[in-house]
Amino acid sequence: MPEIGEKTVLDSGWLAARSTEIRLTGIQLTTTHPPPGPTSPWMEAVVPGTVLATLVKNKVVADPFYGLENEMIHDIADSGREYYTFWFFTKFQCKLSGNQHLDLNFRAINYSAEVYLNGHKKVLPKGMFRRHSLEVTEFLNPDGSNLLAVLVHPPDHPGRIPPQGGQGGDHEIGKDVATQYVEGWDWIAPVRDRNTGIWDEVSISVTGPVKIIDPHLVSSFFDRYTRVYLHATIELENRSASVAECSLNIQVTTELEGNVCLMEHLQTQHVSIPPKTRTQYTFPQLFFYKPNLWWPNGMGKQSLYNVSITVDVKGYKESDSWAQLFGLRKIESHIDKATGGRLFKVNGQPIFIRGGNWTLSDCLLRLSKERYKTDVKFHADMNMNMIRCWGGGLAERPEFYHYCDVYGLLVWQEFWITGDVDGRGVPISNPNGPLDHDLFLLCARDSIKLLRNHPSLALWVGGNEQVPPADINTALRNDLKLHPFFETHGENITSVEELSTQFKDPSQYLDGTRVYIRGSLWDGFANGMGDFTDGPYEIQNPEDFFKDDFYQYGFNPEVGSVGIPVAATIRATMPPEGWQLPLFKKLPNGYVEEVPNPTWKYHKYIPYSKPGEVHDQIELYGTPKDLDDFCLKAQLANYIQYRALLEGWSSRMWSKYTGVLIWKTQNPWTGLRGQFYDHLLDQTAGFYACRCAAEPIHVQLNLATYFIQVVNTTMEELSNVAIEASVWDLEGACPYYIVFDKLSLPPKKVVSISEMKYPKSKKPKPVFFLLLKLYHVSDNSIISRNFYWLHLPGGDYKLLEPYRNKRIPLKITSKTFIKGSSYEIEMNVLNKSKKPDPKTLTYKNNFAIRNTEPLEPISDIGTNPNQTTSLFQRLYRQFSKETKGLKVAETNGSDVGVAFFLNFSVHDSKIDHKKGEDGRILPVHYSDNYFSLVPGEEMSVKISFKVPPGVSPRVTLKGWNYHQGVHTVL
Repeated sequence: MPEIGEKTVLDSGWLAARSTEIRLTGIQLTTTHPPPGPTSPWMEAVVPGTVLATLVKNKVVADPFYGLENEMIHDIADSGREYYTFWFFTKFQCKLSGNQHLDLNFRAINYSAEVYLNGHKKVLPKGMFRRHSLEVTEFLNPDGSNLLAVLVHPPDHPGRIPPQGGQGGDHEIGKDVATQYVEGWDWIAPVRDRNTGIWDEVSISVTGPVKIIDPHLVSSFFDRYTRVYLHATIELENRSASVAECSLNIQVTTELEGNVCLMEHLQTQHVSIPPKTRTQYTFPQLFFYKPNLWWPNGMGKQSLYNVSITVDVKGYKESDSWAQLFGLRKIESHIDKATGGRLFKVNGQPIFIRGGNWTLSDCLLRLSKERYKTDVKFHADMNMNMIRCWGGGLAERPEFYHYCDVYGLLVWQEFWITGDVDGRGVPISNPNGPLDHDLFLLCARDSIKLLRNHPSLALWVGGNEQVPPADINTALRNDLKLHPFFETHGENITSVEELSTQFKDPSQYLDGTRVYIRGSLWDGFANGMGDFTDGPYEIQNPEDFFKDDFYQYGFNPEVGSVGIPVAATIRATMPPEGWQLPLFKKLPNGYVEEVPNPTWKYHKYIPYSKPGEVHDQIELYGTPKDLDDFCLKAQLANYIQYRALLEGWSSRMWSKYTGVLIWKTQNPWTGLRGQFYDHLLDQTAGFYACRCAAEPIHVQLNLATYFIQVVNTTMEELSNVAIEASVWDLEGACPYYIVFDKLSLPPKKVVSISEMKYPKSKKPKPVFFLLLKLYHVSDNSIISRNFYWLHLPGGDYKLLEPYRNKRIPLKITSKTFIKGSSYEIEMNVLNKSKKPDPKTLTYKNNFAIRNTEPLEPISDIGTNPNQTTSLFQRLYRQFSKETKGLKVAETNGSDVGVAFFLNFSVHDSKIDHKKGEDGRILPVHYSDNYFSLVPGEEMSVKISFKVPPGVSPRVTLKGWNYHQGVHTVL
């Protein structure tokens, strides 16, 4: 039974059945003939989720994520809409007392539904992106036992998939207000039920006579961000038949440590509400002096205040309550004159955007808080600062935004328009958008109210590579116009009273705090005029990213590349015929064309070659022998490709570019392109290349000029720092070593230090390694470390093939902290092949405090957003009673050289897995991976994960020239 103002989520105990197999009415199902349980045709349902998710869970259909099995599932175009029209049924307990009211809440369904509760019917109208809140007080059974049945209908225009596939199939889905990717795209196969289902949270909530609806919080800034006002407007609904005399309370607290909170504000206001009416109320603004501000990832802390609002009704006590974690920050953007790109500012500071495109977490909409937490944290781990929610996907859920708030990811949120489905494509699609423009706007406005209080939300965009129809675009532009506080640079004004009193309070706007851009190729993105000027989307020569002619515009919203996962993921998601390597077809011009097997082609594999322009980046290492060899060499290519992409963009920060978003960071199914981690949540090497290249302070090599550069994206100047550059050959010698000291690095700048002379001044080896370290001279602590493998112009990496036979001695030390099912492990790896040269002081790799720490408290970080204690203080507090002692493992080897491309993975302790069986424990957070160690160098890697019940984990270390490695934790 929920307390006043609290909700009870109905996410378990659901049953489902195909409507054509049920001969009962909704009234009968919720009165005299409820389903007896999960007996045919009823089955256990996935809620939130889709019809297809339920069918997959019950193994009624094949797994659409495995091999070619999606082709075995009936497509709605062939089966008809009735095939995917389903009943969902559950029970819940709720017994009211006094003047209490119960709401039944559906945060979203797709596409329309009839709801039956205890024999009473309500209709949920069409639209995938709208909330439904039904007052059902009068329908409840007196004994508190309630029966709920929901008949869910698919989208009206599910469309048909043309034989040639295409972007959004035949585009019919665009006539509805729904996800557009479901008819298939160049990165995903068609989703057979078109996402029909109760795909978001269902809950019940109890209130007294007065209900709080859609509070809107806004912060305004004055006097250079030292003075901040919090504005709050709420709607209040009086459900009683008499005037409600209300006391409204707004409280602002910040968490200091553990359960200790600091009260920032407590204010009480009085209001009278006539019977059976709704009214809007705006609180007097709350004043903060020098508050903790919310910053994006890499720029500062993600400070969050807890804002709670309660309404007490005279003669009743508390009637309703609402709470939200809220960050005080100002987001601005404008078209930069120097670059033509859109430039973002947060709290007055320019932010160089390095982020990624996001489609959705799971294409069967099995959305969960835990999955969102991992997804978003992975982006923070990669040092990204923006996620773009692509218009063919979702208006993302509050849980997604919550973790973006916590981890500092700015969000660009698009509405449901794409060029492919709404104006171009084969066949030519309808440029007028959905058939019901009023429905589109209703869903848009409701989504805005759902998401607007999140500090991570940075930008509203009308559509992907297209603008909405003129009337929708005009309405959105008017609805989302900026309040004057956010149109002008008001930081020097000392108080809100200095502004004209004619301005409405900003919290009375629908939003008013963020700009609206009509489309992803307009107004500072790509060429700014809507021409198709994003991309490219294939493999590139790494040095090309640094060249003047690579990309001409200031902000690229989509640039994509390869992303095949590790071999274990291929085996786990495909039958043996899908393990066959692409055929490497030699062309007359000397280039290689890759021909993938049918399963890889179905899963949208993108080649590592572009005949005529880019030589195959896997064959640079030699023709792969088997799946493991292919995927390992692909990880080398992934690392080089994505590091070069981001370093190339960073090398022109503010002079040519204001930002870049990679297409894309992940896949909502088992796709084989454009991803930093796969759908099973294992990272590719590109993940760690991105983490390296997008560091807030980063040392790098310009691959076009061979100049060593430092990129400082922070607000602070770095002084008394040095750069150590060392070259290592395949024999383990160091033919080039130089230190650049007495450096000062200004904030928000790229500084070219010096040309790396080795290839020109020495007798260069065909293949060599370069290690760059930026460090503090005072204590030799590392700020940035970057390791390259390089070949001479026109060469390749084939000499690395015999290098795999090197036997490099390693010493591996581990310390394990355990609490329940959660593990925190620190692994220290030392390359023992040679003692460190006495002239180098950085071999121990003692890192300065990192800007993005990959590990976190075991408790949900969302409940403790201001946690600032160090990693090992937290570990000691949480794990000290359950630890495993220090373990040491040493491997013998007589060779001297670089321990190349080492990577950790976590598995269950079972050794003899069956063919195709996946023994990995996922997800795992690593502070670094796919790393290399020069002779004498050591590295500490921190690993964090949870294990399933009854599973003992082991940590495995493997590498290009290290094959001995199993390190057992327990």
